[in-house]
Order: sequence, then structure tokens, then C-alpha cells
Amino acid sequence: MKLNVTIIQSDLVWENVKVNLDNFSRKIYSISEETDLIVLPEMFATGFTMQPDKFSVFQDEIIQKLSEFASEKNAVVTATLITEREKKYFNTLIWMYPDGTYKTYDKRHLFSFAGENEYYTQGSEHLIVNIKEWRIKPLICYDLRFPVWSRNRNDYDLLIYLAAWPERRNDAWKTLLKARAIENQAYVIGVNRVGNDGNNIYHSGDSGIYNPKGKLISRTKAHEESIETVNLDLADLNAFREKFPAGKDADDFTIHP
Repeated sequence: MKLNVTIIQSDLVWENVKVNLDNFSRKIYSISEETDLIVLPEMFATGFTMQPDKFSVFQDEIIQKLSEFASEKNAVVTATLITEREKKYFNTLIWMYPDGTYKTYDKRHLFSFAGENEYYTQGSEHLIVNIKEWRIKPLICYDLRFPVWSRNRNDYDLLIYLAAWPERRNDAWKTLLKARAIENQAYVIGVNRVGNDGNNIYHSGDSGIYNPKGKLISRTKAHEESIETVNLDLADLNAFREKFPAGKDADDFTIHP
């Protein structure tokens, strides 16, 4: 079973929801290849802002726009945005289906180095979703540094990270994406933004798709805006797992809140 995945590496306009939604509308509607899944960077509509009280009010508008994207392209669209529930703010991933229904994942690992934990509430639940016969686990940025949370317990085939990962740590970004693919015997996608944010922190992108052997199979270039669609093959993944069944030797463990 094949899966066509489109990754959009883009600059973001700092804390400007309207301009970012307009920019991504043009990018998504320009996709000419048939695709099953479109992946956007973390907080694609605002940038990685620490003003959730100001921008959570846009959550319904942004979710509606994601629904329009998914319907227009007849594909799943995934992105993160700021949400508010019970007077708490979350960095929430939306997994939007073409029919307008969606599922959510709240970021587990909050980036305390930038004070994210002071403004947002930590998530506690994994999300496993399906497209065709594919089992997919979407995560957010800093989650990448924590392999236990990302561990494949024979419950996914594709691992995705939506990110706003600074260029100054891009070696870690690329190394960890490759490691997650190898250790979990899964395809791994990392989609990151480019350009400066409102704190003058530069992002090089370095978005990529890795096969279960850790080989980079996408061609997206660092420092450039781009839209790339890559075809993934589930039969190849299953054949590799059958030939080299490392997962059966994995340690069992329990995650405590």
C-alpha cells in the first residue's frame, strides 16, 4: 500500500494569523500531485509564540481553514495551533480529515528552555491515526528528543514531527530524526519552518523524510521554502521488518505521568 505525503517547508509571518493562512492557502492549493497527507510546520499560523492568551481566540478560524484545505485537496492535513480548554492553553496538533472531522494531540514535552511550560499545559495522551492501511503517530517538535515517548510498540508505521526547530541545533534535529527511524523501524517525517521568528531566531528548515533504515529519501533543501510530495511504500517497510525483526527483542516499559 502506497502513501503520498506532501511536506511544506515555509517561512512564517510572526504572530500574523491572516497573512499566514493566506500564504498557506496559496501553497496548498498549488499542490498538483495526488496526495494523501499534507504536513505543515509547528504553529503554522502564528509562529512559536508565548502569547497563547492573545492567539487562542483564533483557534476556531484556524481549524475551519484546515478543514477547507483538507476538503479541497481530499487529503488529511495536519498542523499545530494554540487551543484553550478550561482556562488552560495547549500546543495542539490537529489531524484533519477531508470530511471535516478531526483528532487532536497535545504536545507532551514543553520546551522549558524557551518558557513554553510557563504558558502551555502538558499533554498526556498519544495519538495513533490511520490513512488507508497505514498506522501513523504524529508528535510535535521537542518530543523528538525523548525516545521513550516516540517508541514504536508495534503500533505505527510512520512517525511525524511538526516543528519550529532553530538552525543552531539543526545537527541534533537531523541526527535524531534518523535515529528515530532506525530504532523504531519506521518511516519518519520531520517538517520544520525556515526564516527568522519574532525573537530573531533563525530556522533552516532541514525538513526530511527518512526510511526505516535511516536513509534520507526526500529532496527538500535547507533554507528554502518548498513543497515536496514523496511516495512511501508499506510493503517495503513490512518486508524489512520481517527480514530483520529487531522489534521482537525490544524492552517492555511503562510510562508514568
